[in-house]
Amino acid sequence: MTQIKLGFAPTRRNIFSADAAIEYADLTRDKLNQMGVDYVDIKEINDDGLLYDDEGMEKIAAKFQAAHIDGLFLANENFGTEYECARLAKKLNVPVLLWGPKDEAPAADGSRLRDTQCGLFAIGKVLRRFNVPFTYLVNVAIDDPEFERGVNDFIKVCNIVKTFKNTRILQVGPRPFDFWSTMVNEGELLEKFNISLSPIPLEELVKEIHRLQDENNPEIQKTMDYLKEIADVEISDQDLNMVAALKIALSNKMKEYGCNAGAIQCWTALQDEIGILPYASESLLQDEGTPVTCETDIHGVISELLVEAATMDDEKAIFADVNCRHPENKNGELLQHLGVFPYSTAKNKPILPKSHFVFDFPGSVGFEAKDGEYTLCRFDGDHGEYKLLLGNAKTCDGPYEQGTYAWLQFANLNRFETKLVYGPYIHHMAAVRADVVPVLYEACKYLGVTPDFYDPIEDDVKAYLRGDIKSIVTKEEN
Repeated sequence: MTQIKLGFAPTRRNIFSADAAIEYADLTRDKLNQMGVDYVDIKEINDDGLLYDDEGMEKIAAKFQAAHIDGLFLANENFGTEYECARLAKKLNVPVLLWGPKDEAPAADGSRLRDTQCGLFAIGKVLRRFNVPFTYLVNVAIDDPEFERGVNDFIKVCNIVKTFKNTRILQVGPRPFDFWSTMVNEGELLEKFNISLSPIPLEELVKEIHRLQDENNPEIQKTMDYLKEIADVEISDQDLNMVAALKIALSNKMKEYGCNAGAIQCWTALQDEIGILPYASESLLQDEGTPVTCETDIHGVISELLVEAATMDDEKAIFADVNCRHPENKNGELLQHLGVFPYSTAKNKPILPKSHFVFDFPGSVGFEAKDGEYTLCRFDGDHGEYKLLLGNAKTCDGPYEQGTYAWLQFANLNRFETKLVYGPYIHHMAAVRADVVPVLYEACKYLGVTPDFYDPIEDDVKAYLRGDIKSIVTKEEN
């Protein structure tokens, strides 16, 4: 289960009531406890358990760094000390959530205890001066539903950032010659984003496969039995043995090189070496949360990691070619692949067919993906600029297709198609059965990536993040 740890730093300013700030900090703690949020507290730092001076800030920073927090929650419990908030955030270099509880009405004598909203304006300004990106949760009461939703969305943002900044990708073989569209700048990915590649030759993977088979590794039979349980297997046991061995070999190599994902030169040298396509094996890895993409699409597997992280890894992403328009629905589009979709995303029982019309080899997978509303995501870039293409589409009826597939209906297919053609994107897309566009959009400010929508929904996304609307709904166009 994915766990994100927040550093909770409630703050106050001396001119306003310390007692009121302490009271509201404790109320905030109670709410976070009710929500089951994993957080590091600062109650022992000083008598107030609040951030307001340099001495406390240094102690808080040291504690949060030692705890390896994934995000900082600045809760402004009265006016707040803006420069201490900014100093702390700058030291920690993690996503920052800024919020303060709504002020109560003035007392009968006209006095006020907290002036929280005014302090939020000050903290926001000083965070900008320190070049600290932050997420603002609007000035609502602790028990308002917007508070809980905002905190949970921020946790998802932290998971996206944590995943992105700790990604290492196993690259098995160079990209296929014909796929110039999947070339990447390895040095730039490391320099800009701390994303590193672990390239190995295809022969190293094949050697590991044969080692597993020669030793009759028990995981091979276990994997074969599992595939026969979840799918209709039409291929021979010999080929199924190779599917299982390939899956285990890829998993072993990812562990050996400390990778959380992979990309493989899926054709055609692989078939010459082991006689199968890799897709049935990749589908197993997808379900285990270690996605592997084809055609050595490095940017594609990054897209998968991001969109899954946005769901707190509760949903597995499908990875597909954007193939062709629907024969009747003008806004319908086929997303298809020879496999790769996780088995858990199947609408019907998967099959492992003897071959696919594209390649006359075993190792592909066939099923239609589950119905629903999907978020589509593509991380890509060129000329030193990187973007994240975002949007939604929902499943629709369409003709049967070999391989793993889904027919998706867009609000306006022309907009989506044009985005892919003009780029910097290609025909590979990650999609997950959840609406996580807003949290991906918010995460971009921490990733150094430009969010890019194929539908004109940015105002709606901002309205959602402000708490003005409950969800993003892209309306169909006639």
